[in-house]
Amino acid sequence: MSPPIIELTDRMRSIFGLVVEAYLERGQPVGSKMLAGSVNLSPASIRSVMQELEERGLLTHPHTSAGRIPTETGLRLFVDGIMQASMPGTRERAAIEAQLRDRPLEEALANATAALSGLSACAGVVVAPKFEPRLKQLSFVPLSPGDALAVLVGTDGSVENRVIGLPPGTTAAALAEVANYVTARLSGLTLAEAEARLRTEIRERREAIDSAAAELVASGLAEWREDARSRPVLIVRGQANLLDETAAADLDRVRRLLDELEDRQEIVRLLEGAREGQGCRIFIGSENRMFALSGSSVIAAPYRGSQGEVVGVVGVIGPTRLNYARVVPMVDFTAQALTRLIG
Repeated sequence: MSPPIIELTDRMRSIFGLVVEAYLERGQPVGSKMLAGSVNLSPASIRSVMQELEERGLLTHPHTSAGRIPTETGLRLFVDGIMQASMPGTRERAAIEAQLRDRPLEEALANATAALSGLSACAGVVVAPKFEPRLKQLSFVPLSPGDALAVLVGTDGSVENRVIGLPPGTTAAALAEVANYVTARLSGLTLAEAEARLRTEIRERREAIDSAAAELVASGLAEWREDARSRPVLIVRGQANLLDETAAADLDRVRRLLDELEDRQEIVRLLEGAREGQGCRIFIGSENRMFALSGSSVIAAPYRGSQGEVVGVVGVIGPTRLNYARVVPMVDFTAQALTRLIG
């Protein structure tokens, strides 16, 4: 356990804060000479304080002759006890709000993620509410006497392809007939609505469609609906921002981070941990299992629906050397802006 910030002396708090701020700004170890102009202490006295901070586990030095950098414990202490989050600047607020104004929610979420990414120089992420897709078109491509490729197109442009098994005797003509009916009569409905109407048609035989083929499609719509409900919707923007001028010095870490960002399910699980809080949650380095190898930080905040319920999470993923005092308010403001948009 790290000591609470109140247990540090004034001198230690001052030196610790200066070291962390200089490191976050430059990404380089901080030496006593660099700090000498900021405090009324000699380099020798500064080195002595830095040594005390290192003994307490708040600072470390990567090389024998180098200056100090904060440990993950030190960064956590800084974030929790020193940094005072405030509203983002006027420029940042305007940039975020411009991406949300008069937009459909799906577009606003993607735009907000991109805006956060650009402003923070991190990867922007958002877990979107689970929308039930609306049907636009259904078609089949026969593959063999017992199988066909079903192609479901949603009104949002999403495309779902599945190989399905066909009941014995199902003809290509019967599949085409049902597909044409679905596209012509059920387009614009949610999958649940389309399934219900199709089953009514089967039961009441209002349309001259093959009942076996229609039942196959109705079952498929039900399965697609359940999959859509359980599948997390994750938007990631700005991975390229992670390849900044400091990346060359730590390519292995950046490669690991980019690999980790490919695991969408794990990212969603991590971000879901921010649902319980009222504001931003900050995961630093090994505090989260997923990004422990790359030593990355995650700043995330929940946003809410019209009834005050949490419907998603928005945030950024980047190196531990983040300007937390700047980025935390931006993430928090974006979550509040999305809440206002939905409400």
